[in-house]
Amino acid sequence: MAMRSSSLRAFLHSGERLAFVEVARTRGSVPRDAGAYMLVSQTGMFGTIGGGQLEFMAIDKAREMLAGGKAAAELTLDVPLGPEIGQCCGGRVEIRIRPVDESLADELLRDAQAEEARMQHVYVFGGGHVGLALANALAPMPLRTTVVETRAKALDGMPGAVATVLTPVPEDAVRSAPAGSAFVVLTHDHALDFLIVSEALKRNDAAYVGMIGSKTKKATFRSWYMKEAGGTEADFARLVSPIGGDIVKDKRPAVIAALATAEIMTAITQFAHARKKSANI
Repeated sequence: MAMRSSSLRAFLHSGERLAFVEVARTRGSVPRDAGAYMLVSQTGMFGTIGGGQLEFMAIDKAREMLAGGKAAAELTLDVPLGPEIGQCCGGRVEIRIRPVDESLADELLRDAQAEEARMQHVYVFGGGHVGLALANALAPMPLRTTVVETRAKALDGMPGAVATVLTPVPEDAVRSAPAGSAFVVLTHDHALDFLIVSEALKRNDAAYVGMIGSKTKKATFRSWYMKEAGGTEADFARLVSPIGGDIVKDKRPAVIAALATAEIMTAITQFAHARKKSANI
């Protein structure tokens, strides 16, 4: 599974001299908060500080620094985000630029790995057309995504940033998932969908439980869930189906995946916020 730290490590070890460009302080409305950063070489970039003219200016200054050789020192830019640079955010950003040395490279890697360890998990059950589209949509998100399948061929072509699990008992992945996980169920078999969703609804610590399908499928699941799985109305109410909502009437896999990704990110963020708020009470 190629996480962000792997891509970061590859960029840091590219052999080029690098500049670290960081949002040090902000005032008012700005594209990115303090702490956001990017790395710049003479031929490439990693990360972003928000795009637009601010970023272009910072990249130019960083490359000027790199071209200055060993004598290059830290540079600070105090930039108003107004008509002067063609941005209308209205705030002000202080950007600090400095060469990347071994110590800073190690620090960045440690921070990236620690951030990854804190990421919430998303389990996608089913690697068919929509499962693959969803995996590709989730891959760049700050999430640890795993596709669970019973068919080996259905895992072909999954993005490198997504983990895969081949198992004859996919519901085991629900039982072993960390608290705060999201479960998205879209296998090739409705009976298997029902089994996995039933298991996921037992997890009161799940951030999201979603199932692909129609209103008829959801009603059929409800009937089975209540009669055969011992489900409750309260738990059934936590099921999101169809995933991605039903406002956009477009069943193409990429559209469903885009809508579902936004839905999952929202649910995970709200769940994490609620847990943090509860812990502080």
